[in-house]
Amino acid sequence: MRASFIFSEVFTGLRRNITMTIAMILTTAISLALFGGGLLVVQMAGKTQQIFLDRVEVQIFLTDDVSISDPDCRQDICAALRSDLESTPSVVSVQYLNRADAVADAKERVFKDQPELASMVSEDSLPASFKIKLSDPERFGVINDSFGTRPGVQSVLNQRDLVERLFSVLNGIRNAAFAIAIVQAIASILLIANMVQIAAFTRRTEVGIMRLVGATRWYTQLPFLLEAVVAALIGAVLAIAGLFTAKNLFIDDVLTDVYDANIVARISNSDVLLVSPFLVLTGVGMAAITAYITLRLYVRE
Repeated sequence: MRASFIFSEVFTGLRRNITMTIAMILTTAISLALFGGGLLVVQMAGKTQQIFLDRVEVQIFLTDDVSISDPDCRQDICAALRSDLESTPSVVSVQYLNRADAVADAKERVFKDQPELASMVSEDSLPASFKIKLSDPERFGVINDSFGTRPGVQSVLNQRDLVERLFSVLNGIRNAAFAIAIVQAIASILLIANMVQIAAFTRRTEVGIMRLVGATRWYTQLPFLLEAVVAALIGAVLAIAGLFTAKNLFIDDVLTDVYDANIVARISNSDVLLVSPFLVLTGVGMAAITAYITLRLYVRE
């Protein structure tokens, strides 16, 4: 099998169907870029989840009578709660916040940039509480079951529930990117099939002559398959370049404040490099399989 002949046929086919080739390259690039974006969101969600899980605390709010009568947590109900929490195996640390501490904490964390709202927060509106750090956030059930119905306990807040809401948003973005990528991938598959059929039709005379002189079916069909693979490979390269460009020129600027506040994990160039091989393999594999099936169904002789 002469490699020079094969590659010349591939180049000729790509040049002859230039508009179809460009359409296929662009469609493949868009679908792979969206697929890569979904993979990056998955990576970011995983890293962000770890950031938040490291911060997750369980908070036990005390009833008003305990909050008012025992600001120093020295009476029996509050002291017993504190002692039992500190002796619970999964508890790493326990911090007691009386009403004054709760107000200071709210002003510092929640209303830090809203002084007009911070001035409206009073001790009467916030109960005393215990902030509990767990060695494993999944152990929230132990705290809730053991202390949720104890005297002096008003309610138990698991911050993990709030974290899960954040990740539901990230998962929604990921699913949307994957859904659009699937639609684009279907369009790419149809374009690949059309390109292979058109290429085979325009060169049907050449293929027929080659078959008459003894060329195998594989030898005559390989150039068409390689055309699809080359076009998909170019599309994959464009998709990877697009992800790097979007990451460095747009995403980093838009999410600078969020990154600095450590609210979500940063997407790095290494993350893009990590997903790049998957994009190349997906694009090339999709093109090769589609072209092979099309040739087997369309070019029978």
